Amino acid sequence: MRSFLVLALLGLGAAPAAAETVRAPPGASSCTGCHGAHGEGAFAPLTGRPAADTAAALAAYRSGERPATVMTRIARGFTEAESRAIAAYLEQQAAP
Repeated sequence: MRSFLVLALLGLGAAPAAAETVRAPPGASSCTGCHGAHGEGAFAPLTGRPAADTAAALAAYRSGERPATVMTRIARGFTEAESRAIAAYLEQQAAP
């Protein structure tokens, strides 16, 4: 009985912590119109996409290597660091 009580008391702290809310980095709100609030949009979903891929795409839009009507203009508004932060945020988002 005593060992059961000890195990039960130890188990009280073993409950998983509530999921932390990840805040969107500055600039991520400009993605929501086409890509959804968390990158889940039907137009071009980015949720869970590897951050390296998203950051590379933004760099290609910014340089003009990957031409586009809207994304070229949007990507040019971000620094490399901002692009990486947005890409990391989108990678962490769970699909709805």
